[in-house]
Amino acid sequence: MTARKPSRKGSRKTAEAAAPEAVSVETVPATAPAETAEAAEAAATTTEPAAAPAPASASASASASAKRARPGRAAAVPPLPRQAGDASARPAPALDLADRGRLLAGDHHDPHAVLGARPIPGGVLVRALRPFARSVTVLTDDVQAELHDDGDGFFSGVVPVKEVPAYRLRVAYEDNTIEVDDPYRFWPSLGELDLHLIAEGRHEELWRALGSEPMVHQGVAGTRFTVWAPNARGVRVTGDFTYWDGTALPMRSLGSTGVWELFLPGIGEGALYKYDICRPDGSHTVRADPMARRTEVPPATASVVTASHHEWRDDDWMAHRGDRPVHEAPFSVYEVHLASWRPGLTYRQLADQLPSYVKDLGFTHVELMPVSEHPFGGSWGYQVTGFYAPTSRMGTPDDFRYLVDALHRAGIGVIMDWVPAHFPRDDWALAEFDGRPLYEHADPQRAAHPDWGTLEFDYGRTEVRNFLVANATYWCEEFHIDGLRVDAVASMLYLDYSREDGQWSPNDQGGRENWDAVAFLQEMNATVYRRNPGVVTIAEESTAWDGVTRPTDSGGLGFGLKWNMGWMHDSLLYVAKEPVHRKYHHNEMTFSMVYAYSENYVLPISHDEVVHGKRALVAKMPGDWWQQRATHRAYLGFMWAHPGKQLLFMGQEFAQGAEWSEGHGPDWWLLDPTYEASGDHRGVRNLVGDLNAVYGAVPALWQRDTVPEGFSWVDGGAAEDNVFAFLRYDADGSPLLAVSHFSPVVRHDYRLGVPETGTEGWVEVLNTDADRYGGSDVRNAEPLKAEAVPAHGRPSSISLTLPPLATVWFRPT
Repeated sequence: MTARKPSRKGSRKTAEAAAPEAVSVETVPATAPAETAEAAEAAATTTEPAAAPAPASASASASASAKRARPGRAAAVPPLPRQAGDASARPAPALDLADRGRLLAGDHHDPHAVLGARPIPGGVLVRALRPFARSVTVLTDDVQAELHDDGDGFFSGVVPVKEVPAYRLRVAYEDNTIEVDDPYRFWPSLGELDLHLIAEGRHEELWRALGSEPMVHQGVAGTRFTVWAPNARGVRVTGDFTYWDGTALPMRSLGSTGVWELFLPGIGEGALYKYDICRPDGSHTVRADPMARRTEVPPATASVVTASHHEWRDDDWMAHRGDRPVHEAPFSVYEVHLASWRPGLTYRQLADQLPSYVKDLGFTHVELMPVSEHPFGGSWGYQVTGFYAPTSRMGTPDDFRYLVDALHRAGIGVIMDWVPAHFPRDDWALAEFDGRPLYEHADPQRAAHPDWGTLEFDYGRTEVRNFLVANATYWCEEFHIDGLRVDAVASMLYLDYSREDGQWSPNDQGGRENWDAVAFLQEMNATVYRRNPGVVTIAEESTAWDGVTRPTDSGGLGFGLKWNMGWMHDSLLYVAKEPVHRKYHHNEMTFSMVYAYSENYVLPISHDEVVHGKRALVAKMPGDWWQQRATHRAYLGFMWAHPGKQLLFMGQEFAQGAEWSEGHGPDWWLLDPTYEASGDHRGVRNLVGDLNAVYGAVPALWQRDTVPEGFSWVDGGAAEDNVFAFLRYDADGSPLLAVSHFSPVVRHDYRLGVPETGTEGWVEVLNTDADRYGGSDVRNAEPLKAEAVPAHGRPSSISLTLPPLATVWFRPT
C-alpha cells in the first residue's frame, strides 16, 4: 500500500471536516506517572510513537518530523534489519466481513474482540488495524513474526506460541518504522465499582472515572480514555497523535452503562484529542471530551490530556476556613472578571498582583466570574463548553491552582461562578452529543433556553445530574475553591421561566415548578457541604421561592447564601432619584427589612449592574461630579451597614465612571497620580478599604446578619430628611449606630434616640464625607454624649451633625 501524505490540519471545526488521512501516536513525557519501579521501566521503554504516517518523500518526512517536534514526542526509529529467527506468521482465519465493515465504519462496539491477540489452535492469532502501514510485525522475547497484509489497513497472522505473550508491534511505513504496544492487548482500565456508580448516577468523583487519565496500566504507561455516549453505535479516539484520523483507535463499549473505553499506551500529557462518534443514523460527529480537564486555547476546540503536579501550600487556610459559619462571619466580596482585571495577564501573573490588591482593600473573598472553558469570550464565561476545565486563555489548570493557592496564602477566600443552568449549542460540544438529546432534555420545549439561545440540562436524568453534582465538588476538591455562586437559579426552578402560554408544560401536579431541578440543587448542595467543610454555596435567585437557604433536610434547597436581588433593585432605584424626589421613594430603602430574615442574604452590586446601558455605579447617581461621588460613598456606607454580606464588582471600588467592558477591563488610569482627578478616585478606594477594615473589626456588622435580634430601626421614616438611622448589635449586645443622609445639605442638631450603654458617649468610627475620601469633611469631632431627652421611643438621645450625602457610623466610647 502506498502511504499518502498526512494532513497537518489542526483541531478547529473547519479542519476536522477535511478528515485527515495519516496516523501517528505521541509518546509519554517524562512526567507520566509510574507507580512502581517495574512500571517506570516499562514507561521508559515506551519511547516511540505508536503509529506514524509514511510521507510521500524524504523531504516530506523531514517536514513532518519538524512539525511534530515538541516535548513528549520522539522521532520514528529507522527500519530495523531482519534478524535471525524473523519469520512470517501463518495466515489467520479471514476476518468476518461484518466486523471488518463495522471497524472501518467506526461503529463496532467491541473492537477488542476482533483486534489484538487471542489463542487459537496452533498458536496465537494477532490482528491489527494500522492504516497506511506497509507491514506489521509482532515482537516477543522469542519470536518476531510478520503479519499478513489483509488490505484496508488490516494485518493478521498466527504466531507460533502457546499462549498470548507480552508483545509489541513493529509498524513499517514507507520511510520509517516504529515500535509500539498494541492498545488491544489490554484489559479494561475502568473498574466494576466505577461502572456501577456511573450507572446509578452516584459517582461523586466522576472525573476520576471518565475523561482522559494518564496512568500506568498492566505495567505500561499511557492514557485511559473513557466517555459516556449511550446512543452511539461506535466511538473512536482521534487526536494530534493520529493526525485527526481515528480509524485505528475504536473504543469498546462497557456494557449497559453507555461508557466507552480505550487505553492508549504511549500517549501522555499534552496530547490533543477528541471523540469520533458514530451516531444512531450512521453519520459521524467529532466531539470534545465533556470531562476534559484541559482544553486548547479558544477558538481551537480540542481536549488536552493533563495531570496535576501542583503542590499546595494552603494547608492552614483549608484547615480553618470552616471554623466559623459563613453567615456568622465577615464576608465582603470583590467580584472579578479574571481575563479583563489586568488584560493580558496569565494566572501566575495575576497571582503576583490580585491577592495583594484585594488584601489591601480588606475584602475577605474574591468571586471569579466563570472560569470554566467557554468558546466565546463575550459571554464572560456564562456559556460553558468545558465544565471540568479552567479556561486555557490564561494558562494551564495547574496555573489556576497556583492563583487559588496564592489567594489563600494571602488570607482570601475564592468563590467562583458556576453555571449548571444551560450550555451552548456548539456542534463540537455537548449538544446532541451522541446523535440524540443526551445532556439536554428530550422535549424541545424543555431543552431550549428562551433567553440565551442555549440548551437546558435534563436534571431528571441520573447521569446528567451526576455530571453536574460531581462537577460542583470537583472544583472544590481539585482546585480548593471555597464557594460556588450558582448562576440563574430561577431559570432552573420554573418550567415557565421566560416562556409564554403554550411554550411550556406543567409538572405532574399541574404546577410550574421544575421538581427535577429542585432535586438536583438539593443533591448538589448536600453533597458539596458533606464532602467539603467550610465551603459555601450561593444562589443567584431573583424570585420569592421559599427556602432557598433552608437546609435540605427541612425541605429547602440547601444553599448557604442567596443574592438579594430585591435590595439591589430597590436601593439603586432610590439613589438614582434626585434628592428632592427621594422622599417619594423612601420605602424603596426600607422595604428590604420586611423580608431581611427570610433567607441568608448577600447584597450584590455585581457586573450585571454596570454593563449594557445600566451605567457604572457612580454614573447612576444624579447631580454634579461631587454629588455623584458623595452619593456613591454614602450608598456604600449604607450597604456595608445593612444586614447581609457585601459584593462589589471591580472598578466600582474607585468610582469608575464608564461601564465595564470585557475588552479593556477597569479604567486603572483614573488612579494614575499624573491624572488631575485621580485624587477623587483614590478617595473612594480609600473609603472601601476603611469600610472593610471597620466592618471586619466590628462584629455588630456581621455576627447577627441572619437574625432579627441583630437589627433595630432608630428612624426608618424620616422621608422628608432623606435619613435612615438604625442600630446593629453583636452577640453580646454591643451596638453600632449607622446613619445615612441622602440630601446635599448639612443638618445640624439632628436628634436620634439611642440605647442606654453606660458609656460617656458615641464616637464616629467612619464618615463617608471625610476629606480623606474626597468629601467636605463635616465631622462630629467630639464624642456625642447621650442626653435624657426622649426620642424615637427611647429615653435618651444624641444630637449630631449630618454631613451632606453621607453615611456616618458611631459606636459607644
